[in-house]
Amino acid sequence: MPDPLLNSTPEPAADAATLQRLRWRCRRGMRELDQLMLRYLDRRWPQAEADERAVFERLLGCEDDRLWRWCMGYERCDDAELDALIQRILALPA
Repeated sequence: MPDPLLNSTPEPAADAATLQRLRWRCRRGMRELDQLMLRYLDRRWPQAEADERAVFERLLGCEDDRLWRWCMGYERCDDAELDALIQRILALPA
């Protein structure tokens, strides 16, 4: 009989709590940024690998004004991982 501890998957309650926490962090107070971050969370997060999820959480830690400039194309992010994720977010269909 397989050991259930070896086949551990995230518990639904933990996933729900994580999503709720991230949904709150996606609210930036700027409609455009809110929509972009929530679009990623809803469409890409569920299939994203752990390293991509970590980059997204790092992105959410950035200041709003920097996020705005990066996402609106006024500047490029110097961090290659963040910039690649921003480009993926911008490429998601509306």
